[in-house]
Amino acid sequence: MKRISFKSKLLFSLFILGACQSQKPSDGTGASALWQSDAYSIYADSVVQGDYVARVLSPTQLTSDYKSPANEFASPQITFKFAINGRDNEMRPGKDHLFNCLAADGSCTTPVITFGQQFVDEKEVPNDQYLAPNTKMTVRLDMRPVLESFEKQGYYTSSTGDKIYKEDFRGVYIAGQPAPLSWDFDNLGRKEEAKLQDPDGDGIYEITLNLNAPESSKATATRWQLEKDISAFPQYTSDYPLIDALYNMSLEEMEKDIEADSTFRTGKEWAGVWTRDISYSIILGMAQLQPKVSMYSLMRKVKDGRIVQDTGTGGAYPVSTDRMTWAVAAWEVYKATGDKKWLQDTYQIIKNSLQDDYKNAYNPETGMVRGESSFLDWREQTYPRWMQPADIYESENLGTNAVHYQANMAAAQMAELLNDREAAATFRKKAGSIKEGMNKHLWQQEKGYYGQYLYGRNYKILSPRAEALGEALSVIYGVADEERKKSVVANTPVTDYGIPSIYPQIPGIPPYHNNGIWPFVQAFWSVASAKAGNEKAVTESMSAIYRPAALFLTNKENFVASTGDYAGTQINSDRQLWSVAGNIALIYKVMFGMDLQADKLVLKPFVPKAYKGDRKLRNFKYRNATLNFEMSGFGNKIKSITMDGKPLQEPEIPASLTGTHIIKIELANNEVGGEINHTSDYTSPETPKVALSNGKLNWAAVKDATSFRIWKNGQEVQQTANTSFPVDANGYAEYMVMAIDKNGVSSFASEPVVVVPEKYKLVYELEKSVTKADLPYREFSGSGFVELSKQKNRGIDLKITVPEDGVYAIDFRYANGSGPINTENKAAMRTLKKGGKFIGTIVFPQRGIDEWSNWGFTNSVEVPLQKGTHTISLSFEPNNENMHGEINQAMVDYMRVVKIK
Repeated sequence: MKRISFKSKLLFSLFILGACQSQKPSDGTGASALWQSDAYSIYADSVVQGDYVARVLSPTQLTSDYKSPANEFASPQITFKFAINGRDNEMRPGKDHLFNCLAADGSCTTPVITFGQQFVDEKEVPNDQYLAPNTKMTVRLDMRPVLESFEKQGYYTSSTGDKIYKEDFRGVYIAGQPAPLSWDFDNLGRKEEAKLQDPDGDGIYEITLNLNAPESSKATATRWQLEKDISAFPQYTSDYPLIDALYNMSLEEMEKDIEADSTFRTGKEWAGVWTRDISYSIILGMAQLQPKVSMYSLMRKVKDGRIVQDTGTGGAYPVSTDRMTWAVAAWEVYKATGDKKWLQDTYQIIKNSLQDDYKNAYNPETGMVRGESSFLDWREQTYPRWMQPADIYESENLGTNAVHYQANMAAAQMAELLNDREAAATFRKKAGSIKEGMNKHLWQQEKGYYGQYLYGRNYKILSPRAEALGEALSVIYGVADEERKKSVVANTPVTDYGIPSIYPQIPGIPPYHNNGIWPFVQAFWSVASAKAGNEKAVTESMSAIYRPAALFLTNKENFVASTGDYAGTQINSDRQLWSVAGNIALIYKVMFGMDLQADKLVLKPFVPKAYKGDRKLRNFKYRNATLNFEMSGFGNKIKSITMDGKPLQEPEIPASLTGTHIIKIELANNEVGGEINHTSDYTSPETPKVALSNGKLNWAAVKDATSFRIWKNGQEVQQTANTSFPVDANGYAEYMVMAIDKNGVSSFASEPVVVVPEKYKLVYELEKSVTKADLPYREFSGSGFVELSKQKNRGIDLKITVPEDGVYAIDFRYANGSGPINTENKAAMRTLKKGGKFIGTIVFPQRGIDEWSNWGFTNSVEVPLQKGTHTISLSFEPNNENMHGEINQAMVDYMRVVKIK
């Protein structure tokens, strides 16, 4: 990201600025803006962004002349690297090739670049030169040193330390940016269009890329006109034609997202039901609008009486653990319908799933839950490159913990309704532990909002990045107390086009989660802003949803945070279901403030002054009642509320109500105020790469870094401008280094470097205790390795002897070639016991398709041990079932037992 020239960024910024300066203070009729910034303006019947205008023709018609500027200002600087077998193994992270494609005739060719030797183009890029559309760039690569190594010794060792055997060589690929290049190494080896070819066999590989293609997706529809009959759904009208039309467009897109089997598809480009997508959509409004379709969709994500974790890193569950969004959604459906059978059926599923999670994912030391960030499940988009799937499993994330907190609270309420009192107490206790852990370990007092996750190995530190969804859910679900709710909404960074998924951005990673804004997250932020009583944040957040929906004439999946443009993100889709639901949520959950509870519908309206006036919501179904709402004024306090002309003592609709009723609400016209941390887009420094030599940590200088922060065993010990640091070799020490820029913004911490005396590091070769596998895999230590599967070695007992009392970390060197790092569902799991007593779960995530000679380490389990001999067991237990159900397999090389305390 920072490798794009300053000139190109400046010119693009000038284009945007010029567009902003040309923005009119009215919509052309003299009406003033409801909300306005340097980036765009919202009017009652239009949206204006620079020279682009979206306009309402009627409640069922919208027009837009928006066209993506992405092709016009594309930088000619191309950043890339090569990848044997599609893996990131040419050069260390952050070290890439840079070529200036200055194509006068529409084509350019790189010099022949030798694999592993960085090429940086020194040609000057003129201020006014951009990459022409459909530029053909030919890349030439000298692979002869690699091929010669294959012939001489049977393998090649790259500068990253990867050893590639001749017989395993499947080709060389190119990764990078801009499109069609991608930094997605997890999928690169399956993209034939990214594979270089050597047709004449001379060892010089080539590929020709079509850059800056003006694809049809760069232009959106110019007109939306309602086609479907939406009269069966709640009808919304107000003084603001723009909102009325966008509500109707969202209802139609909801209808289009229903499949023939009465389940929801995820979006126009995404068929099928995905657990977290459907769950967040239901929470945002589909429970009220489509209860039956919501039920069918949720039950599609159940297997063997448990919730399915269908996407995530390393073979999904338990590396990813946000499947519990399903529980929150199921509870929302019950609150909307009061369906007793649904309550009974889903309660047992939720109970089974939580009980598995307690063993597989809960950390008794912090009280929190391990696992990947909820929805931010594209590894390099939100995690440092060094983190393997096992490291991600070990991390403890804000959003995922907020989900588990609410899932346990929902389960407790379900249990109480079903008289399962003992379980209810357990659920509430677990929820309390999660909440306490989040506020103890993730809260950043100096910033006023939560950090994203704890990460590291045996000693964790907090990543200070803001995570929009997690911040919002912490406010909405009550993890944050009243003071912290206000603080989170006032202090979490917000940029010109909305709240980015994370802040600051990660260098070298293209927009998607990184440098991306997702409307469904923006919707949760709107609800959180209302809950925190922040009018300024509510107004801006609503506007950040209405802008793209109007200009793009669809509820897009995401868009680039720095430009507000849908073109440029790695993947995108029209009518993304949770974006659709998020648009609708602004009406139901923000302006009318609908809060579904077990026995009533509570109304907590929040109408910003900018959107003051009259509004009606008719034909709204709540259980066995039909409600027609009429609301006037603005603010978040109710001056009066009546039902059928009679005053209500509380703004509540009982669940037992039947028939048709008119609810009239007059707001108190109170101005609420509030502050926002509105800031510019920002990218953090690159992550240092640290090595240990001669008793010192050493690392290279990092661009833009002015100092480095040193961590030892989870505690900061020094901040220095040096690029080395002496280590303590007397006991276990785990070091991490962060780069800090002039504004005090930190990089990710480096991969931990461990210093441990040999006497505290014990290694047990498993093949000495268990029959070794007769499989042709390589790179193991000792005389072999052991196969674990559902059929083989379901239980292993190992005798260990430790030299002294202490806390020891136990982990395993393993391989799992059952699937890729980023998809599928074959992460292996086993239960670790000491003397027959449960001490933790060991996770063996996927490391690549058929990569059974690709060895790494599992998570570690800490256990207090007294001096002497102990029996450590690794066994397959019922809670170790993964999402695949049949393949639960790993090769295990050896066990490490390391004294860490």
